[in-house]
Amino acid sequence: MKVFSNTETFNYSWEEVSTANWRKYCPWNDKSTHVLAVDTISRTVDPETGILRTERLITCRQSMPEFLKKIMGSGMEEQQVFETSYVDPKERTVTMVSENITWSNLLNVQETVVYRPLNDHQTAFDQAAKITALCGGWQKIKNSMEDALVKRFRDNAAKGKEGFEAVLAMSRRVFAEEREREKMSLIQAQSVNIRMAA
Repeated sequence: MKVFSNTETFNYSWEEVSTANWRKYCPWNDKSTHVLAVDTISRTVDPETGILRTERLITCRQSMPEFLKKIMGSGMEEQQVFETSYVDPKERTVTMVSENITWSNLLNVQETVVYRPLNDHQTAFDQAAKITALCGGWQKIKNSMEDALVKRFRDNAAKGKEGFEAVLAMSRRVFAEEREREKMSLIQAQSVNIRMAA
């Protein structure tokens, strides 16, 4: 088993990050073009805790290392990941737990991501992935598979942060524009009411 971990800080509030997280794989993020689809399977809110629990199926297309193509064939570049997320408004955390579906007989990849506020204007991102190759006694192949996936996580970490920063910036701009539109509509409605009352 190999482990990958990463910690980042986003200069956005927890509210902004937890809201924009649902748009992480949208056209605003040109670094996530490998994500083909995100399908929501279920979404519930626990009436006692207020925790929003969401299950999603994420379909990606990523090239695999050449040695894996030789073992498994070249048609395995589309992969699916099952993600369960928990948004806890009281504790102000977003926790996402994901596991691969594709190749699960050869590899087990379990990833946990947690967003939590550092202060009113910054949010911490903590990522941990456990990668375990399940291919019997072939230690050299197991090590190669695990090392390749750790390298992919490492390479994707910088791209992921850059892409999510773009989503956060666009979300902030769009929400500011919407607040401004609502403010202008309210001012116009009030001036109409004043004229009608006069």
